[in-house]
Amino acid sequence: MHKHLRLSAAAAAVIAAALAFSDGPVAAQDNYPSHPMQMIIPFAAGGPTDIVGCIMGAKMGEVLGQTVVVEDRAGAGGTIGAADVAKAAPDGYTMLMATVSTNAINPGLYRRLPYNSATAFVPVGRIGVTPTILMASLSLPVTDVKSLVALLKANPGKYSYGSSGVGSILHLCGEEFKADVGGLDIVHVPYKGSAPMDLGLLGGEVALAFDATPTAMPLALAGKVRALGAGMATRIPAMPNLPTLQEQGIKGFECYTWNAILAPAGTPKPIVDKLNDAINKSLADPKVSAALEKAGIDPTPGSTPESTTEFINAELKKWAPIIKASGAQVD
Repeated sequence: MHKHLRLSAAAAAVIAAALAFSDGPVAAQDNYPSHPMQMIIPFAAGGPTDIVGCIMGAKMGEVLGQTVVVEDRAGAGGTIGAADVAKAAPDGYTMLMATVSTNAINPGLYRRLPYNSATAFVPVGRIGVTPTILMASLSLPVTDVKSLVALLKANPGKYSYGSSGVGSILHLCGEEFKADVGGLDIVHVPYKGSAPMDLGLLGGEVALAFDATPTAMPLALAGKVRALGAGMATRIPAMPNLPTLQEQGIKGFECYTWNAILAPAGTPKPIVDKLNDAINKSLADPKVSAALEKAGIDPTPGSTPESTTEFINAELKKWAPIIKASGAQVD
């Protein structure tokens, strides 16, 4: 039986209304899950988070024996979808496919969030991390990170770097890079998404950019941009010859996005544990891990709700000072 489904917003609303007539709390826990679940993707269809959601939704539906409705609710840097989950009933039937933006960056970026990221959710489990790649325009006379830094320091204010938007993870990768090399005078050019940013890099509008592996790797392997370094502490398996920025002297540099599943605060512990078990059983399936790896995501199996909480708290601490130093803020 097919256990994964994507519905329109209207259809999903009808399902949500119907589910409101479920049994009481105790019976609901004993029978959980007794009807379809929703997995909210707070970004647009076709993007990395949506891909992860579709892969995980399909397998978790099989494990749990119920249909998982994957619904995209994009907008406002992921805050719209996250806020909807924060307001949902804490019964295990609504999940958030969280990212570094929704739960580690936005709390320090937005002056007013429609939810309190520290209290509105209960972490369930981690899915994976997506490394970034530092890319340069082919017109830039550099071959590695050392020559890039030398060029930028010798030409203050001359070059620019692109990002997918103010306060995005790709913007903050650039800010972290600037700080870790001792400061650079380079212009930030925000685009409305990573796709137009990549076009700007290909067209020479910007000299360099960080991008996530699902979109950066094909450009680099096709020779359309020059990959200068991998943004994780370890090399990207699909690009084993590309040194990390750490290997090239940028000590401590790590910039990546990640995915984790969260539930509304107050979701009973037995239900959280059952969802966590479904996550880890899904990630243990070789087909699931292969699908994630093909999309440029490194799976992180074996997490617990507690370890996921610790991870998100560490990410909050990592990004808060970088966001503050960048001056990025959204009303």
